[in-house]
Amino acid sequence: MNEESPHPRTRQAFYRRDRRSVRLAREFAREALTDWAEAERIDDVLLCVSELATNALVHGVPAGRGFLLRLTLHGDGVVRVEVHDSGPGEVRVPEPSPDAGHGRGLLLVAAAADKWGVGERKPGKIVWCEFGRVPSSPPVK
Repeated sequence: MNEESPHPRTRQAFYRRDRRSVRLAREFAREALTDWAEAERIDDVLLCVSELATNALVHGVPAGRGFLLRLTLHGDGVVRVEVHDSGPGEVRVPEPSPDAGHGRGLLLVAAAADKWGVGERKPGKIVWCEFGRVPSSPPVK
């Protein structure tokens, strides 16, 4: 279990516009969460890192640029994932047709994360999501 600290811990890494960057971002996130002893929702976090990194590469990173992945562990146990890109564009959750082979990334993020959103960046945007700890169940009597 993570020791409570009032100060957030942050790790970040920059990735080039390259298809291998999604795997590298996921490995980076796994290492950070493991070091922080925050494995409780690791599968959800890694899924969202993959989806946000993929969206950045496909929709938000102009040629010759990259994206920044920032992970923050807050003192209350909330893990925040941010993907910063310099591309233009509005982020919206599409309504893919049932037979579409893509277009479900943000739907997955919305389902897996406790919160998500988009912030401004000049140039570009920050797409983020947050994960709190799973509340413990009271003992069964």
